Amino acid sequence: MSGTPVGNNIRRLRFDAGEMTQSALADHVGITRQTVIALEAGKYAPSLELAFRIANAFDRPIGEVFYWESERS
Repeated sequence: MSGTPVGNNIRRLRFDAGEMTQSALADHVGITRQTVIALEAGKYAPSLELAFRIANAFDRPIGEVFYWESERS
């Protein structure tokens, strides 16, 4: 299991959004590229506010972007 029990589909969603860069996503939601890297690697769980901002960036429900790792087993 990764460092946090909160998993995400950010990398896939970036690809599906015309291969959006980590920097472009970071700029759009007001975080650093390093935070995007940590999120994608499962080393950082976002605040609820950040999770909603990221979901909104992809125009997806929050449950399509983030999930609890035990639900993927």
